[in-house]
Amino acid sequence: MTFCLGIKCRDGLVAIADTRITSGSEVSTAKKIAVHQGERHSMFVLTSGLRSVRDKAITYFEERLRQNGSHLSHSYQAVNALAEEMRRVYDEDNDWLIKAGLHFDLHCIVGSQLAEDDAPHLYLLYPQGNWVEVSQGTPYLIIGETRFGKPILDRALRYEATLEEALRLGMISFNSTEPSSADVGPPVDAVAYPNDAFAVRERRFDAEELRPLTQFWQGAIEDAVERAEAPMAPLAQALGIK
Repeated sequence: MTFCLGIKCRDGLVAIADTRITSGSEVSTAKKIAVHQGERHSMFVLTSGLRSVRDKAITYFEERLRQNGSHLSHSYQAVNALAEEMRRVYDEDNDWLIKAGLHFDLHCIVGSQLAEDDAPHLYLLYPQGNWVEVSQGTPYLIIGETRFGKPILDRALRYEATLEEALRLGMISFNSTEPSSADVGPPVDAVAYPNDAFAVRERRFDAEELRPLTQFWQGAIEDAVERAEAPMAPLAQALGIK
């Protein structure tokens, strides 16, 4: 399982991905964000699904960027190019995956601003190669383990957030997921892209660096439960347990 999150806010894009890879009883670490940077060309791709399928599709896409990347001037063109490479991998591998009891399950979050884009864009790319673009009404996309990190984002994230606020909520979303999913864990890779910067900022945070946030969030939850005693009192009384 994977935790990959992309956020589009007023000031740009933020993305977060865990690095834990599980295969049976084996646990390893691998990067799940691919960053592509050129002159007036900034893009990152987050992936969830079979690692072998992911690596093959990203390799094909990177080769295509090296050969024809200069012809891509809008983000939707880059997403379409990645979709074509995903379909290529599907055509090559899906029958063999089915024979092995597996299925083609690659999902991608793509954040990008290319030369002729007037602003950054954020897309969710499905295994079939079709895609949707994030809207201001729901300014985030999450793939992999989605259950535990969504509530804080749905309650607190707004398009008007700054990049720092988006990163803060994203890290809390990850922190809310980690205790409930053995397949999600640090280190965490984070990227930030300010509007019109044409430069992706990237940083990896290990468990020690994340510990202060983990301790703070645990304490905040416990404190909130204590403070909920007063508004909960009428309900407890109605049930006859107070």
